[in-house]
Amino acid sequence: MVSTREKGAISKKLLAQRDALWPGAAGWIWDRSQNKGFSTIPKTMPIILKIMDDLSNGKPLSSTYLGLWCDTWDNAMVNVSKPQDLAHGAGFSGQRAVYTWAGRVNLLHSLGFIDVKPGRSGAISHVLIYNPHWVIWDHHNKKTSGLLEADYNALLDRALEVGANDMLEGPPVSPPEPVES
Repeated sequence: MVSTREKGAISKKLLAQRDALWPGAAGWIWDRSQNKGFSTIPKTMPIILKIMDDLSNGKPLSSTYLGLWCDTWDNAMVNVSKPQDLAHGAGFSGQRAVYTWAGRVNLLHSLGFIDVKPGRSGAISHVLIYNPHWVIWDHHNKKTSGLLEADYNALLDRALEVGANDMLEGPPVSPPEPVES
């Protein structure tokens, strides 16, 4: 595990390297400490998204999931007040955009990545996003079809590389079963 002091030293080294390779580029770089509207994501997210798409039987889930993730305030919950905006952000357009988006949300729910509750916006008004490492860990233990061993191992390797030890330990409790709302 890297200490806070070591992280600071690594960060300074990387900033110096960036400035040496791209002098003057700092003004063009998005800096979350200077701008609002950021979301924290795991460094393993690209592999997580690939695994989700592999589990979904030809109905890609990654853009829907990432859209939901980016709509949280680092609290793992989304209040869906404008499903059409989330559908658009996930790449769906036209008359069936919200319908298609809702289908992907329901598929994410059935795979255990999220939970959904009804409310003012209909059947999908509130979304809770579970720790994707633990969801994939559970799929691996259940030997879910579509989860390739090579991809799981790549996720495990990357998680360990960045210090995400939750992949080793697994969830502290059994995963919640999806409940039809």
